[in-house]
Amino acid sequence: MTAMEFLPVLFMVAGVVLVATATLFISSLLRPSNPYPAKNMPYECGMDAAGEAAGGRLRVQFFILAILLVVFDVETMFLFPWAVVLKDIGLVGYIEMFIFILLLLVGFAYAWLKGALEWEA
Repeated sequence: MTAMEFLPVLFMVAGVVLVATATLFISSLLRPSNPYPAKNMPYECGMDAAGEAAGGRLRVQFFILAILLVVFDVETMFLFPWAVVLKDIGLVGYIEMFIFILLLLVGFAYAWLKGALEWEA
């Protein structure tokens, strides 16, 4: 492969960067800038922040569950293409996918045993 074959990709990347930069620059010129204390306060569900949320500390359980969700979403993304080409990849691909699933289950068991899935008040 020559460098000339990658030229369209380079043009596409340059175009995307140019459009994104231009959009951000133009929006910064056009948007109103009127910050005031009430506007900069956190707002959630029509209620003012109180308790732990007012101090800016969030519960770690939200982040742990989000990370675990991402891990299992990635697993699902790998399972669909694998299922489509299962006949083409043969027994080796079949075994490799089960090793992949086994490693994810080991990680899931580890998170479960460490209490990452427990929701304590």
